[in-house]
Amino acid sequence: MAVRIRLSRGGSKKRPFYRIVAADQRAPRDGRFIEKLGTYNPMLPQDHAERLVVDSEKVKAWIAKGATPTERLAKMFSKLGLCAAPKINNQPKKSAPKAKALERIKEKEEKAKAAAEAAAAAAAESSSEASAE
Repeated sequence: MAVRIRLSRGGSKKRPFYRIVAADQRAPRDGRFIEKLGTYNPMLPQDHAERLVVDSEKVKAWIAKGATPTERLAKMFSKLGLCAAPKINNQPKKSAPKAKALERIKEKEEKAKAAAEAAAAAAAESSSEASAE
């Protein structure tokens, strides 16, 4: 049985309130869970003490037993020092620039480099003329 530490939604429409629970990964999101580990209220301000309430001893015990937190909870727990922060890739391969776009970028860089070299050469030439006079 694979156990996940995840959020279980409660609250009314457009007023979410979540319980942090340890549950079998096959169980429904708001369904059966093994143990309640805390609460999360996203409607409260970031610095409010009641926004994220976690029983850290229970969380550490479940992680030691092999439970894996979801990505969002792993981010929250890493701020509390309960687990390692997840690696997040901001740019997926699908949205990376394609071959033609890379060629255009390379051409722009070459043109900018050539213009900078020409400006530097002109500045050096004018300074040598000024010193010769």
